[in-house]
Amino acid sequence: MRALAAQADIDSKGGLRAAGRLLCIAGVLLLALALHGGWRLVGRASPWPGRFLRWVAEILGADIRVVGQPLRRNVMIAANHLSWFDILLLAGTAGTRFVAKAEVADLPLVGWLAGLNRTLFVERADRLGVGDQVAAIRAALSDGQPMAVFPEGTTGDDLSLLPFKPALFAALVPPLPGIRVQPVRIDYGTAAHDLAWLGTDPGDAHAKRVLRRPGRFIVSLHYLDPFDPAGFPDRKAIAAEARRRIADV
Repeated sequence: MRALAAQADIDSKGGLRAAGRLLCIAGVLLLALALHGGWRLVGRASPWPGRFLRWVAEILGADIRVVGQPLRRNVMIAANHLSWFDILLLAGTAGTRFVAKAEVADLPLVGWLAGLNRTLFVERADRLGVGDQVAAIRAALSDGQPMAVFPEGTTGDDLSLLPFKPALFAALVPPLPGIRVQPVRIDYGTAAHDLAWLGTDPGDAHAKRVLRRPGRFIVSLHYLDPFDPAGFPDRKAIAAEARRRIADV
């Protein structure tokens, strides 16, 4: 009976914690939208979608440590991938946009927020449209805003680095003038197990687990030295170099 009572108390506290965090997120969303609208009204590029995502990460318990200097323009950022939390961190610290599968655009609220952050939606299952995807990524890179990709192609457990798929790096062949690659190592430390999304849980169940998680945690983003992809013969070599640098951290 005591064990059941203790579990009920934990569940109750977790539910209250999640509700409080959702209220905070709703509040900062309203503030960010108002500021975003003001920036757009005067024709300025808005930083507020990225800042909102950083606020969400902090509300969910992240104490963010940035190591190195993130590039703010003309860069493809290549990072290891643990969960959707990575998106909050990269957008919040480097102002990145992302490449996402087209279905994300149709998700309630998430798709709308992704659109505000200028996410590039692609039909990943359309093998005949690969050339169009590469062309779209090249055009987005030429826009100036950092573009973040997760070359592992899926989420991992933060204990091992999966092989990097070279497909997205095809956007850098032939080289785009002035565009560099910046590898980033995201390290969740002791919180990695709680935050990892390995696909065994439905997305809503994983989000619920993160919302209910007690305490704070330190997450470090290691922005490594950027390199010029023009110095490598093909997309496979670029992918291998990015992975090597992240693995060495």
